[in-house]
Amino acid sequence: MNVDPSTTSGLVIIIFAMTVAAYLTRVSGFFLMRFVAVTPRVETWLKALPLAIMGSILAPIAAHGGPAEYAGFAATIAVFLWRRNDILAAFAGMAAVALMRAFVGV
Repeated sequence: MNVDPSTTSGLVIIIFAMTVAAYLTRVSGFFLMRFVAVTPRVETWLKALPLAIMGSILAPIAAHGGPAEYAGFAATIAVFLWRRNDILAAFAGMAAVALMRAFVGV
């Protein structure tokens, strides 16, 4: 089956498929964890998982990024250390990248 993403119906099919895949990923983890004994080691692993996922997303950007990305990382780290708020730090990083790209052009 070929789905043409340049058409509205093709785009809707793609978005729906991605939504179902993301939902099934979350739900399957919830149900599968009923069969896992939560030992202190597993609990530590589960607590470290979000940071590991963020690291795997951000590492290529850090390795191959430019001035805008580095400004974003600096803003994120500074705001997190200042306020200890993950969401606020993420927004500060996105704002720094957007401002650098908009006004400096990098």
